[in-house]
Amino acid sequence: MTQGPTILEAPPPRPAPLRRTPLYDFHLRHHGQMVPFAGWEMPLHYGSIVEEHRAVRSSVGLFDVSHMGILTVRGASGPALLSRRTTANAAKLSPGQCRYTFLLDADGAIVDDLIFTRADTGAGEAPPAFVAVPNAARAEKIRDLLQEHRRPDTDIEAHNGAVAILAVQGPASRTTLERLWGWSLAELRPFHAAYFPWTPVPGGSGGHLLDDAFPQPLATAAWVSRTGYTGELGYELFVPGAQADALAERLVGAGVRPCGLGARDTLRLEKGYLLSGQDFHEDRTPLEAGQDRFIEFDHAFVGRDALEKQRAAGPTVRWVGLTLAEPSAIPRHGQVVLSGAQPVGSVTSGGFSPTLQRGIALAYVATPVASVGSSLSVDIRGRPVGATVVPLPFVPAGHPGLK
Repeated sequence: MTQGPTILEAPPPRPAPLRRTPLYDFHLRHHGQMVPFAGWEMPLHYGSIVEEHRAVRSSVGLFDVSHMGILTVRGASGPALLSRRTTANAAKLSPGQCRYTFLLDADGAIVDDLIFTRADTGAGEAPPAFVAVPNAARAEKIRDLLQEHRRPDTDIEAHNGAVAILAVQGPASRTTLERLWGWSLAELRPFHAAYFPWTPVPGGSGGHLLDDAFPQPLATAAWVSRTGYTGELGYELFVPGAQADALAERLVGAGVRPCGLGARDTLRLEKGYLLSGQDFHEDRTPLEAGQDRFIEFDHAFVGRDALEKQRAAGPTVRWVGLTLAEPSAIPRHGQVVLSGAQPVGSVTSGGFSPTLQRGIALAYVATPVASVGSSLSVDIRGRPVGATVVPLPFVPAGHPGLK
């Protein structure tokens, strides 16, 4: 008897290879424990997450954030494009000013949070230019969305690989950078950026906008922003990818401690900062996340109508900070938050706070129980552990635990 043709099951697709930043060899030399993260191979730590965390809170640490999206938006309609696609009014930014903002879908849900900076001089006939930094896992989607809505007079380019970002964070960051390169960083205000030359110039090395051709000027100057994701004084150095390794080694030689994703997470958790893909994943609005101050309702943007309706009615859930009553209890993402025996929300981010020496969590809970001081509990492996709603950040500036 003749058998019919056999239908073979197709093999599963191979996962895409992990990408590597220009600092990959640096991580290996310094014994970074490499892990997959948002499609990249990144260091989780270099020996101790807690020690790296404490180094940033008390002195200075170095993070490789070159996996983040590095985009330029350049053209006459660039401000209108960014304003239309984010909650920030880009037309209001002055040269060198940075803005933290949200890109939403039509329902007002957060697709990503990002920072963009006005990178042109604002003079002459050159068109407006912006440097945008979305999250690593969302970078391609953000670029595609901007491409979809751009006009022919505006170009969007990605610069990962050619450009690296070294985040130097901690109370000693300014003095360390000034000592190494002779810069004068005192006048660089929070959420501003400027070029600082690698070679000191007569009369001082203050920041200045050389031109609007980012990233070409990086051959002679670092593009330095002052934003940060740790809550400490800190700077991000945008540098040529080919020079990143040597610059990182120079920083380490000056006493800056290499830090990985683990410390980056505990530091931002203590400050109550959102983490893309964990504290939101196209399922929460900025109003639910308590980020009202970053929504500029003075312009039209995608998702505005939905936010206007939610603002008028009031969000039914709120994002809150929780401290746990038992110091040894560690909350984790996805655990249920209870009021009595009633589920009222879930943890989005949780972990051990090296500064407070106890478990802390960020969670969305029903608005009636979201007030500071509310007594709740977190279900940890089937056992409710007492928790209290507290103000954010968990660790404010000048906290005694930082001394």
